[in-house]
Amino acid sequence: FSVSVSCLSSGLFIAMIVSLLFLVLLRFTAGVLFWIFIFGVIGIIGYGIWHCYWEYDHLKGIPGSDLTVYDIGFQTDFRVYLQLRQTWLAFMIMLCVVEVVIILMLIFLRNRIRIAIALLKEGSRAIGYIMSTLFYPIVTFVLIAICISYWAVTAVFLATSGEPVYKVMANQILCKYANLTCDPETFNTTNVTKLCPGAQCTFAFYGGESLYHKYIFIFQLANAFVFLWLVNFAIALGQCTLAGAFASYYWASRKPADIPLWPLFSSFGRAIRYHTGSLAFGALILAIVQLIRVILEYLDHKLKGTQNSFTRFLLCCLKCCFWCLEKFLKFINRNAYIMIAIYGKNFCTSAKEAFFLLMRNVVRVAVLDKVTDFLLFLGKILVAGGVGVLAFFFFTQRIPVFAQEAPMLNYYWVPLLTVIIGSYLVAHGFFSVYAMCVDTLFLCFCEDLERNDGSTAKPYFMSASLHRILGKKELSPKKA
Repeated sequence: FSVSVSCLSSGLFIAMIVSLLFLVLLRFTAGVLFWIFIFGVIGIIGYGIWHCYWEYDHLKGIPGSDLTVYDIGFQTDFRVYLQLRQTWLAFMIMLCVVEVVIILMLIFLRNRIRIAIALLKEGSRAIGYIMSTLFYPIVTFVLIAICISYWAVTAVFLATSGEPVYKVMANQILCKYANLTCDPETFNTTNVTKLCPGAQCTFAFYGGESLYHKYIFIFQLANAFVFLWLVNFAIALGQCTLAGAFASYYWASRKPADIPLWPLFSSFGRAIRYHTGSLAFGALILAIVQLIRVILEYLDHKLKGTQNSFTRFLLCCLKCCFWCLEKFLKFINRNAYIMIAIYGKNFCTSAKEAFFLLMRNVVRVAVLDKVTDFLLFLGKILVAGGVGVLAFFFFTQRIPVFAQEAPMLNYYWVPLLTVIIGSYLVAHGFFSVYAMCVDTLFLCFCEDLERNDGSTAKPYFMSASLHRILGKKELSPKKA
């Protein structure tokens, strides 16, 4: 056990160091990693096209290969379809279409892809100047842990606030006291035993019959709603704080000279002092939708045994709709918090401005989102996989330094999986800060393009690399 704990702590520390190194290296390798992946996908699809053509040509002249899928009908053994030329021709056509679509997207979206890569590099540079932001997820984790503790303690108190209820068990036809509450200590001294021979005062359930006990389920729902509200508020506070810190980096005329001395603490103070109501309102909307989803899941669990197909279909549609609504609200809230951190306006105004700003740059949003998701997912896999390999080597080979203290483990898969999952979560915490940084810089970049024109009076705040990609030149004083 001690060996597993020491390996887990060492693995998490290594995961933290590797995550930091990966974020630093993204400044120099973001473009290389992306293009390697893209050309790798193009090469794999190209090989698939060649293989489909080879199979199509190889089956030429073989009896039965010229039959169509319609001729043989539906077969449970799908290997039968692989003996048809039509199958490989269809595969080849689909792969060709995908290949052409990818190549055309790269041709027509090349500038937007370059912008996305430049923003990723700029995000790595911003984090390098504001290193304290990487450790802010610890604050969010502590706040969420407090919320979970509050919810758990309150739920336990509500669940155990009842009292044992005893009822008279007797023949209901002959005894008028049947199913009435009773006191087991004084039951034998009452007239019930004389009027109802054989009656007993037995335990019925744990709870109560007062108004409070009848509505205790409503109190549990209210407790769950408050829990969801507080958790979403803690997440919103973190997003707004990080957005304010990274926005102060982008809007600094001279970087890093004009960046505030303590950008993270200043942003946290502004969020607490001026934006608490907006953050709470955004968290409230999201908590309401999440509570409805919880209720729908509860109803789905209760109605699993029912045979009403329409009810189950309607419930499934509602679950799907509210799941989509929750995802949409998270997207809107995240960008609204960024606009709140930049301008300090209320939630509704910020959400509206962020939404229309993103819609005016919808192609850039899609490209940036996919490029960022790919690179961050690659980073998480590399961190978790690398730490997992080191842990596997430690458990199976016994590093010589620890050979005397760390005996061979017979069952090392549990601590190994714990190390891998823990490393992935550590990497996710660091990369979530990086994703927030990129989203903030992107909104600031879009605002910069709309507010400024590159003149001396309204110069651009974007970096030189974004300047070169867009072809935006500062106007000379004479032209200005």
